[in-house]
Amino acid sequence: MVEFRGAWTDDEVAGFFEDATIPIRLGVRRPDGTPWVVTLWYRYCDGLLECATSADAALLTYLRTDPEVAFDVSTNEIPYRGVRGHGSASMSPDDGKMVLRALLERYLGGTDSPLAERLLADDRDEICIRIEPRTVFSWDYSDRMQPKADR
Repeated sequence: MVEFRGAWTDDEVAGFFEDATIPIRLGVRRPDGTPWVVTLWYRYCDGLLECATSADAALLTYLRTDPEVAFDVSTNEIPYRGVRGHGSASMSPDDGKMVLRALLERYLGGTDSPLAERLLADDRDEICIRIEPRTVFSWDYSDRMQPKADR
């Protein structure tokens, strides 16, 4: 069961994850124990955060060694707001590149671009990373970051 804390309800967190097209920042531990942060596209699906990456990405080695992750999805413009948390990651082949295709639609608006064509190439294997959150903390600085006249 996910523990939700912070400014938003679980439904508001889900709405933010679904609406925000901000990449997720994923904190992982490398095999030597040092922390590493990776930025990926994501989608929110049935309570999980799904990402896709190349089958030869070093990130997959890190997750096989230690599947525990931290994550952050937050705005880059004022007023700052977002969601951070931690959970565990699992990996599986992205058969038919279905997750990747959904991410290309979400972030690029389709698959008709040189980047999409390169990512969808037949000779490129894709892996789906599913993050199951355990603790989710939301924050929203909208009220305190409004100009004084608007408060």
